[in-house]
Amino acid sequence: MAESGEKEKVKWTTTVIISSSLKNCEIAAALENQSHKVRYSDSVENGSIIFSVSGVAFLLMDANECIMSTEEIFLTKIEKFLNLHRNSFLVLFAALHGHEEWKLIFRIQQRFLGSKLRILPVHNTANAINLMCTIAKTTSKPYMDSICYRMITTKACIIEQSPVWKTLQKIKLNSDSINPN
Repeated sequence: MAESGEKEKVKWTTTVIISSSLKNCEIAAALENQSHKVRYSDSVENGSIIFSVSGVAFLLMDANECIMSTEEIFLTKIEKFLNLHRNSFLVLFAALHGHEEWKLIFRIQQRFLGSKLRILPVHNTANAINLMCTIAKTTSKPYMDSICYRMITTKACIIEQSPVWKTLQKIKLNSDSINPN
């Protein structure tokens, strides 16, 4: 414990499977710098990053490359990725998310409406790493159990301290004294 009474933050690390196409990418280096065990694979979709412990997969795409290419090329890539991974995120890079980038996001949303694809618009590598690690960490088993426990505890505390709950308890107590059954 620190002198200020705050809990020390434990560094979270895990195994990350990265597409071999991203071997020389800034994201791969950043994940290695955070002490994650990075494994490269030729068998995963180009541009994908998979956090195996949490079962979360991310497909990295550059918004400008998508805008310049034909729509069917990048939509087919996204669809293939979506069919392979049940918990999937599209990480869409753009230095600035202007009108064209938002039109692209809208087209992707329309095409995959009703699917489990989630789109994360990001501006830079640090932003992408932070989002991916946060999602992977919170969906991993030990953290998920901890979050569920805290939510159940919080719900119980809210119900217990609720004026509505207290009123209902009084009504029940009063009705019990009237009805001897």
